[in-house]
Formats: sequence, C-alpha cells, structure tokens
Amino acid sequence: MTSITITPLHVADLLVAEGEVMPVCVHLIDHPDGRVLVDTGLTALHPAVADMDPRLVQPGLAALDPASVDLVVNTHLHYDHCGGNHLFAGTPVHVQRRELEDALGPEPYTIREWVEAPGVEYVPVDGELELLPGVRLVPAPGHSAGSQVVVVETGAGREVVAGDAAVWFGQLDDPTDEGQRIIRALEPVRVWLSHSHEPWLAPRG
Repeated sequence: MTSITITPLHVADLLVAEGEVMPVCVHLIDHPDGRVLVDTGLTALHPAVADMDPRLVQPGLAALDPASVDLVVNTHLHYDHCGGNHLFAGTPVHVQRRELEDALGPEPYTIREWVEAPGVEYVPVDGELELLPGVRLVPAPGHSAGSQVVVVETGAGREVVAGDAAVWFGQLDDPTDEGQRIIRALEPVRVWLSHSHEPWLAPRG
C-alpha cells in the first residue's frame, strides 16, 4: 500500500495551562480509492469552551476543498473533533454508534449543535469496519466509551490515527486504558495524535 499517505493539518490551538498551548490537528488520508479526513477540528469559537481560549489557525481547513473529501471519520465527538463537520454536509461521516448516542444523549457531553449541524450525514458504526482497502476503523474505548481509531496500512508499515485515544506520547509508552492497549497491540510503526504535530514512533528493538 505504498500510495497511501497521512498528512496532519493544524487547525487550531487550545490553552491548556498558563502559557502552555496544545495544537489541534486533523489528519488527511490520501488513498488510491478516495480521500478520508479524520476529525474536523475547530472552525469557529463558542462560549462553552472560552476557558481554553481557542485560537483558529489559518488556513486550517480553509485550505482543503470539501469536495475533494470522500469520507469523514470522527474518532469521537468532543467539540474539537467535530467542529468542522458542517463543512462536509452530504459526505458520509463515520462514527461509532455508542459515541453518537452519547453525544446526542441527555448528559452534557459536547457542543450539541456542532454534532447536529445541518446536512451532516452520520454513518453509525458497530465495531470494526474496513473503509477502504488497507484502511479500517477499530473501536478504542478509553478517552470516551465510543472512541475509535483509524488503522492504515502504508508503505512504511501500519500507522494509526488515534484521535485522543492518547493525548500525549507518554500514554502510549505506558498504556493505562483499553484504547491505548489496543493501539499498542496493533504494533504500529507510527501513531498520529490529535494534539501533536509529529507522530509517536514505535520503540525499536
């Protein structure tokens, strides 16, 4: 699968502590049979997240023609992963059924109007699913009960687009929940995190 590539796109920054900024990245998978966008980040500000002082990064998703994207995947539906779903109205958005039910349930979970943006067409997924040859969805509960990761067989080896299954590299070095253990069991050569510009690289030896 030498022609499958993964490209991170930096779309926003969040303030996580005094002077500490965390990037928000989405990931574009270019495959011979189609283009897959994993998560849609942030495209607007909202009072509900003002405490994290979000800053939109230009061009962010503005540099991406929505018509060039064939499939969208939400690793989960927290606001910084679904805030651009509205840009892809009419494009299938794959999300685990449990995650969608939680996001639309009565308990506070995310920014609901971003999940329910007009024209967004969700494809509820139950368990594993092959999206394209060499690209599959795998449930990875931990960060949320309905989190999933995208497993991609590239020319460099197996890579995983993990969303927030791990928020920082140390969580993959020493896994503590089911989702992180699932990622390590996949034996990837690289893991792409939503809050890092660079991938986690599997230890050698």
